[in-house]
Amino acid sequence: MSRQRVISPVVNLLRSPDGARDRQLLFGDAVNVTETQNGWSRIIADKDGYAGWVASDQLGTEVSDTHWITAPATHAYAQPDMKSPDRISLSFGSRVQVLSEQGRFLETELGFIPSVHAKRRETRFSDPVAVAELFLGTPYLWGGNSRLGLDCSGLVQAGLLACGLACPGDSSDQERELGKVLPAGTKPKRGDLLFWKGHVAWVFGENMLLHANAYHMDVTFEPMDQAIARIDKQGDGPVTSHKRL
Repeated sequence: MSRQRVISPVVNLLRSPDGARDRQLLFGDAVNVTETQNGWSRIIADKDGYAGWVASDQLGTEVSDTHWITAPATHAYAQPDMKSPDRISLSFGSRVQVLSEQGRFLETELGFIPSVHAKRRETRFSDPVAVAELFLGTPYLWGGNSRLGLDCSGLVQAGLLACGLACPGDSSDQERELGKVLPAGTKPKRGDLLFWKGHVAWVFGENMLLHANAYHMDVTFEPMDQAIARIDKQGDGPVTSHKRL
């Protein structure tokens, strides 16, 4: 077993070498490599224990990150100047090592990142729903974990990890491991989670959900009663649990 990190902006975590995508990893995510074969590495992600396969050339030497990206997305520029060429884009949650501060920019191995888009590694948000709201309009993507695309469980995980709260990657595991089940008829409040078979949504406020869903194909608000009726009507059944963190 060896320690490495992700060195591409977004990396698909596959079920098998060259197989189906289960989740995604972001630049700077630390992993344990447990096996390599024919250009593929089987890894276990530090952030949630998710295991799968990634292309070996998307991994590199582990370094100590100092900051993480707290804007929905950012660019790394060739110079500490927003008019200089942009080299690469990074998503919320990506981890970088800052080498120096240059005015309004942070120097990293990738280039210069606006300092307003990153915080020190120990920084945590306090409201996971507010974090999820940053992703409004992000396209739905099965197994997605970045600003380029998210699924329902990816949106929940992004919010909780940003607040320093452990969260598995799949909605079935989230339903089993997160929070406490509330009795039927309990009035939902902001920050609760509603689960269906294969789906999860944040309670944003009174009769309002915030979720990444394949019906709207993006991260969106939807009236709670409307979503419950729609999901049942489309054949995915009723709410399976209402949980509070």
